[in-house]
Amino acid sequence: MASDLDRIFKAYDVRGVVPDDLNVDLVRRIGAAFADWSGSPKILLGRDCRLSSPELAAAIAEGATSRGVDVVDLGLASTDLLYFASGRLDLPGIMLTASHNPKQYNGLKFCMPGARPVGEDTGLREIRSIVEHGEVVPAATKGSIELRDMLEDYVEHVLTFVDAKTMRPLTVVADTANGMGGLVVPPVIARLPVTLHHLYSELDGTFPNHPADPLDPENQRDLKAAVLEHGADVGLAFDGDADRVFLIDEHAQDVSGSLMTALVATAMLKREPGAKVVHNLICSWVVPETIREHGGEPVRTRVGHSFIKQVMAQTGAIFGGEHSGHYYFRDNYRADSGLIAAVVALGELSDVDEPLSDLLAPFKKYVDSGEINSRVADQQAKIEEIASALASGRQDRLDGLTVEFDDWWCNVRASNTEPLLRLNVEARTPELLADKTGEVLAIIRGTEGGEAP
Repeated sequence: MASDLDRIFKAYDVRGVVPDDLNVDLVRRIGAAFADWSGSPKILLGRDCRLSSPELAAAIAEGATSRGVDVVDLGLASTDLLYFASGRLDLPGIMLTASHNPKQYNGLKFCMPGARPVGEDTGLREIRSIVEHGEVVPAATKGSIELRDMLEDYVEHVLTFVDAKTMRPLTVVADTANGMGGLVVPPVIARLPVTLHHLYSELDGTFPNHPADPLDPENQRDLKAAVLEHGADVGLAFDGDADRVFLIDEHAQDVSGSLMTALVATAMLKREPGAKVVHNLICSWVVPETIREHGGEPVRTRVGHSFIKQVMAQTGAIFGGEHSGHYYFRDNYRADSGLIAAVVALGELSDVDEPLSDLLAPFKKYVDSGEINSRVADQQAKIEEIASALASGRQDRLDGLTVEFDDWWCNVRASNTEPLLRLNVEARTPELLADKTGEVLAIIRGTEGGEAP
């Protein structure tokens, strides 16, 4: 079983193809293992709209109740709705979703009470060990299953992040890709002065229109066309479980995760002047600069939601942003929420009498490469080679290797699951970006024949 579990237990969740990797029996064992490990008499359960989700959710509930643990079944839910319920009810939870992965996949995300993260170093390794080695012995008394609808409570919570009464009318196109955004976006937008053009709103786990992965530009094509067609103020692209959001401006141009982080940080610092704001080290230079300009204190962290949430808890930060489209809010139990981030951005846009592109223009100071992956034989050896070649820069090892110069910087990190190095570069000009990206890639791919995957 160990090799099978190696394939599905990731750094932050469990994920695989159904039924090849994930089947009813295995998911039942995982449900029982989580119930045992959590030590809670009651756990939450939510699921996305994938075709395999009802059967697998029933297996999770069966496994947990067999251990004498009660299950609060939220039914269909977005991941951030489950996190909200975990915070509001102070219960651990399992969200059954494969997020942006293709339709044949499914997976499980876990959290502890208060939406505290569960990852490889915070419980997932122990849960796996129970699945692999533990005996499944039914408890003397079986747990119960309670159906509970938290959608309205969640909608009310999201709306606390914006003052709907002071907003000006906006036209918004949202593409929820037949995923869980179709459940949570409409009831929130209905309470705002927004004309909504909603693409692919039906919950359909076959994802008939396009994959629920907004990072792929091809999957944003319909959204961009609709923004231009309707003369919309903004486009919103949600992933399959709606915990991430990506913005498109009125010209159908992408808004990067760094620009969105800067925009939302600006809004949150209006709510709490002087607050700390967390950002991962892949975010643009513009993020800490903007935080300081608006009186906040930037806090730099490693990449990954468990690190963001941990640092937010340690520092009391009001907000945290990642370049990957995850946005975390202290007043949302430090959990990430695509919908809250979208609502905050709409509030900021509503406060000014100008288009989104003009609102974001002051943030567009730099150009970046995006993440470039390369296969290498020895990840650490390559990192050391880059460190030696760029010895004149300011270096740190918070997460991989970051090297900063006055007019450009780069970060190179090893993948945890594949023989890849992930490179990000940012510079003050396109010409310098091209030059320095080529320089670092030549080191990564040169002597050992490394190549793009």
